[in-house]
Amino acid sequence: MALSLQKPLIFRIVCFAAAGWLLGSPAAHEASAQEKPAAPLAREPLEVLKIQPDFYVIAGAGGNVAFHIGRDGVVLVDTGTGQRAAELVAEIRKLTKLPIRYIINTSADRDHVEGNDELSKAGQSIIPTGGLNEIGAAGGRAPILAEEHVQERMTAATGETAPFPIGAWPTVTFSSSLDEMQKDLYLNGQAVQVLYQPAAHTDGDSIVFFRKSDVIVAGDVFDTTRFPVIDVGKGGSAQGVIDSLNRIIALAVPPIPLTWQDGGTVVVPGHGFIAHEADVVDYRDMVTIVRDRVQAWMKNGMTLAQIQKADPVKGYRARYGSDQGSWTTSQFIEAVYKSLGGK
Repeated sequence: MALSLQKPLIFRIVCFAAAGWLLGSPAAHEASAQEKPAAPLAREPLEVLKIQPDFYVIAGAGGNVAFHIGRDGVVLVDTGTGQRAAELVAEIRKLTKLPIRYIINTSADRDHVEGNDELSKAGQSIIPTGGLNEIGAAGGRAPILAEEHVQERMTAATGETAPFPIGAWPTVTFSSSLDEMQKDLYLNGQAVQVLYQPAAHTDGDSIVFFRKSDVIVAGDVFDTTRFPVIDVGKGGSAQGVIDSLNRIIALAVPPIPLTWQDGGTVVVPGHGFIAHEADVVDYRDMVTIVRDRVQAWMKNGMTLAQIQKADPVKGYRARYGSDQGSWTTSQFIEAVYKSLGGK
């Protein structure tokens, strides 16, 4: 089930009495015995949300996919898992016939980059060379921009093959090792800043700031559905996540002094509902408090097992925690512990 881009309702009214009576009745059991196996459920449609004039977010294809439409074409941030890439193209085509001109990746995570090949193929480079629209080896496709660690991870061979097809690889990179901490573009009449975030979720994270639209696409340094995924093995750290969240807060502007009106900088998380500065502040405070608790207990000589038992996420577990799935609460605590030097 796709997660909604809208903030969830606090209260829901659910009625079980009628369902329980029907399931418990003899007629219901007799009907159930005669039923044929149910056909596989159709996938839910992608959820498309307009968050600013000519700025959209699509959920349901992996990580949130954000894009701006303007006079130069479509500027796209992330491309999902790839399983629904054709549907992403179709949804974009419903909104504009202009080509995809640029793809920006916020990390090398599969649920953000696997659609690169098909989305790039559906686009067209904005820079003509040799009488053809092409950019180097991209062959006329939309170029893919990312920090160099993303390219390294996507092209690194594991055995005889690279983890991603060549068409999914970034074709334009910037190097944090050369102190190029950001890449600036000017497309669709606005400045677009791709800002590198060192040692955050991984070692290759970027946030993307569309200055005229007043939208920040945060990638997985900010995830409203769970505790942040800190991949220590790929260079991630708790402090790096906190630093990235502070960077977003510094860029974002709330609707002050007219706080009752709609407005303020829109923040698109890697997963979950669309947010604003106050949501990022709450998330930053949560990660900081957990970091401080773990750090204090480590200084007192507590082991990882003892810290897990002491529950450093107390007060936040119900909102962000999970005991199953690809990222559990215990994995988050362990990642914080290891990023603080624990072994």
